Amino acid sequence: MNTPAPIPSEAHAPKPVRHRLHEDLQALLTGTLFVALGVVLFRQAGLLTGGTAGIAFLLHYATGWNFSAVFFAINLPFYWLAWHRMGRVFTIKTLAAVSLLSAFAEVIPHWLGIAFLSTPFAAVMAGLLTGTGMLILFRHRASLGGLNVLVLLLQEKRGWRAGHIQMGLDCTIVLTATAFVPWQQIAWSVVGAVALNLTLAINHRPGRYMAV
Repeated sequence: MNTPAPIPSEAHAPKPVRHRLHEDLQALLTGTLFVALGVVLFRQAGLLTGGTAGIAFLLHYATGWNFSAVFFAINLPFYWLAWHRMGRVFTIKTLAAVSLLSAFAEVIPHWLGIAFLSTPFAAVMAGLLTGTGMLILFRHRASLGGLNVLVLLLQEKRGWRAGHIQMGLDCTIVLTATAFVPWQQIAWSVVGAVALNLTLAINHRPGRYMAV
């Protein structure tokens, strides 16, 4: 009878493998495309999401301002925090991710036409796409700025699960939109936020993924 191999101790755990430049570039493009498609589905269905994207959606619905421009502007103050607490490389990658997402969210509607979109499907699918895209970015030491920086900082420094923190923040942002969005859309937006953050909570845990 074969005995199971011993579980390596932390002292003998493999060292993290550093990503190469082309791997980071691929991750930035893939992750932001996934998130941008999720944003397009949220917007098409009149739904909200969390984080700085959710705040940008609130301002977009309340004022009619361009989502991508607002999203890019909201993130500007957070780069100082990212630079001083998360490092230069993380900040540069985050700036690139925010810029790519702002651009993709504008051009995807010119590449993709949606004749019919079920609201429940949009909520769940957009949440899964956005969560998966953010997961890709997180695993390559990048984020979508804003609250993502705070969430990753708390996970790194305190060990708090990123998905749990993000879920609480996202649901709070979504629930503040009652003045601008019908309650049915709010309810489905919460479903989308849960789908997004369950993806992060289940798949993004300290020590589970070693590459940096």
